[in-house]
Amino acid sequence: MLKKYSLNKYYFSLLTSLFISFLGHLVKNVDEIYKINCGGICFLKNTSSILFSFESILNSLIVFLICFFIIQIRMERLFFKRIKAIYDDLEFSADSVISTSRVVSDMDALIENVGQFTKMKRAEIELLKRDEEFRREFLGNIAHELKTPLFTVQGYILTLLDGAVKDKAVSKKYLSRANKGVERLIYLVKDLDFLTKLEQGNIRLELDNFDIVVLINNVFEMMEIRSKKSNVRLEFDKDYNEPILVHGDYERIQQVLTNLIVNSIKYGTQGGKTEVRIQSFDKEKIIIRVKDNGEGIDDENLPRLFERFFRIDKSGNRKKGGSGLGLSIVKHIIEAHREQIFVESQLNVGSEFSFTLSKARI
Repeated sequence: MLKKYSLNKYYFSLLTSLFISFLGHLVKNVDEIYKINCGGICFLKNTSSILFSFESILNSLIVFLICFFIIQIRMERLFFKRIKAIYDDLEFSADSVISTSRVVSDMDALIENVGQFTKMKRAEIELLKRDEEFRREFLGNIAHELKTPLFTVQGYILTLLDGAVKDKAVSKKYLSRANKGVERLIYLVKDLDFLTKLEQGNIRLELDNFDIVVLINNVFEMMEIRSKKSNVRLEFDKDYNEPILVHGDYERIQQVLTNLIVNSIKYGTQGGKTEVRIQSFDKEKIIIRVKDNGEGIDDENLPRLFERFFRIDKSGNRKKGGSGLGLSIVKHIIEAHREQIFVESQLNVGSEFSFTLSKARI
């Protein structure tokens, strides 16, 4: 908001009118003062009686009022209305300075206000430029993600139409590969739809108390085949023999942990491990840490890690799979719980993703 000033817009008119009326008062009485023949105290007494006579003061007051109104009207038309027009052009919000305070009559203050407005609008323009850049990148990413499986499916179907369909073995293989491409498209569209609903607040969380230790063990069991294939161990930092009850949506928190552990396996090292740790965060919350000793993430990529389709590998390589939406979904699920998510990483050392959850409400 532009800075407020409380300078009185009658200030200039008041001073000018006083000066004119005082000057006119002297000029009107100068002839009578000039006619005074005596000097000294006699001269002062006669001058005072002339200058401060009722008739003289009344005439000066009338001149002052006339001058004041004429000057003020001209100032309103030529100066203040133009300044107000500038303010009206600058103000776009409901809480306009013009509607709540006098128009500033100081040009230095006006220049300062315009300078503040310029800085504010420059910052807004920079933000719009960043948003536009993000939009272009997002459209490019989604086009690439959709194009790859679509062209794959199209290629296999065209091959079958060209005659390969007559060979049962070839047609079965190509149809199977085309089906995988379709499944990837469905997976991508479902993730996009789910993420959009999360952002719009259309996903209702089924909040309840549950044992987070049991949930993590379930995720470990689901990921067992994938982790053995990648030769990555899944383990706790210690034995948790007692249940740790938390309050949240069981299915969504399972989705969060699954996405984090899948990423730790995909970007882990052969013979490495993914370790899950549960700690007290404060009196009302716990924090769950998922740590790996994999590739790690460069510092410059950390701020954008939770963006849609953001990938550290800019080559377009999709060998590691995924829709590129996993971490964005994780972030929005945690935020829907009104919790926090953190990430720490060091290139070629490993990464740690952690998030808070409320303790069970008993």
